[in-house]
Amino acid sequence: MAEEKTSGIVPPKYDVNAKWDTCIDLTVRRFAYSSLAGAFTGLLFFRSPATRWASVAFGAGVGIGSAYTDCSSIFNGSPAKLASPKISGTPAPQGGQE
Repeated sequence: MAEEKTSGIVPPKYDVNAKWDTCIDLTVRRFAYSSLAGAFTGLLFFRSPATRWASVAFGAGVGIGSAYTDCSSIFNGSPAKLASPKISGTPAPQGGQE
């Protein structure tokens, strides 16, 4: 009986449906919020309708780009991060002292 319950549960690492749900939700939210921020910025700073629409498009592109980055890290595991510099316990020699 315990085997039947555990065989139906998929570990979160392999649950593709949950990953897709997360990515779609993330994309829609970031697209909407970034577009609204671009529209507000366009109304605040620009007079021409063309530049206002360009501001909205830029905001939407930023939102979709950041959602794509996060979704690719969700599907492929954590992205490769830059290595932090190693700090040794001994101080570095100063300019004229050796």
